[in-house]
Amino acid sequence: MMTKPVILTGIRANNDLHLGNYAGAMLPMVDMAGKQAGDYQFNFFVPDLHSFTTPIDHDSLYGQTLATVRMYAAAGLPMDHGDVHVYRQSRVPAHSELTWILSCFTYFGEMSRMTQFKDKSQKTGGDNASVGLFAYPILMAADILLYGAEYVPVGDDQTQHLEFTRDIADRMNNQFGQLFTLPKPVKEQHQFFGTEQGLRIRNLIDPTRKMDKSDETGKGVIFLSDPPETARKKITGATTDSLGEIGYDYSRRPGISNLLDLLWLFGGDPEEFKGATQYGPLKQAVGEKVADFLADFQSRLEQTDDETIKNVLADSEAAADETARQRLHQVQQAVGLRDN
Repeated sequence: MMTKPVILTGIRANNDLHLGNYAGAMLPMVDMAGKQAGDYQFNFFVPDLHSFTTPIDHDSLYGQTLATVRMYAAAGLPMDHGDVHVYRQSRVPAHSELTWILSCFTYFGEMSRMTQFKDKSQKTGGDNASVGLFAYPILMAADILLYGAEYVPVGDDQTQHLEFTRDIADRMNNQFGQLFTLPKPVKEQHQFFGTEQGLRIRNLIDPTRKMDKSDETGKGVIFLSDPPETARKKITGATTDSLGEIGYDYSRRPGISNLLDLLWLFGGDPEEFKGATQYGPLKQAVGEKVADFLADFQSRLEQTDDETIKNVLADSEAAADETARQRLHQVQQAVGLRDN
């Protein structure tokens, strides 16, 4: 699998993906794979082991992993390309074993400083946070290091994790020799992906926040499974401002700017509305574009063939397992678990 530079990306297995996931993570990487597979190897993995670091419905997890892969297919990922691999994390046992080995060379203080753990553990009551949530960055490091991935698109909330991956890889290399390829530093990641990192779509009701599932009302989030008419109504109720003229300025008017971004994302022309004094026509145009997108996406999703998806997964998982086992074997030799 590793004859070319590796780009690795994953979306947590969750059936409730929304426009923020689509615009910020899924679409830009699918587009990039369509244009640059051949120059790079693209590893699209479903991090199902990460999925229960926080409480979930375990009965639906397996189905959600397949649903995530189906969404990649509906988004246009070229799954038949030899340099595109799609696999489930849990189907490659080396992820778990390397995580344990890395954890024995990781310092408690390093994990304690992770801001994402602090934020998420507060939501679960502090002492009730799982050890898995605490050690999550170590599993993420294993995901990256097993395949020698140089490029990993990460959001601002995961830059610490990428920096830790470089630190633990460097620590192991210094002690045992050249075991791992270090992913590029955060600055170089941003330079490499550039605008490919996608739009950061905001919550429709509170546009100072990103669009995510923490909105308990659901009014500020458009899910990929929402009926088109539901999406229209959510956009009609989106927060704007009282300035009386449409303009793009996220610092002063995030609601209007978010709507203009959504319009551009789905093929509209924001320039047609800049300077207008009525917000209704903009909301109507955005609603139509988003509704058309959802209708088309959901149609393509229904047409995905589960048997084809399972065959793609089987082939990619066999290739991923072979690469990961070879890297794990080298690590096992280095730390004294194997003699040859």
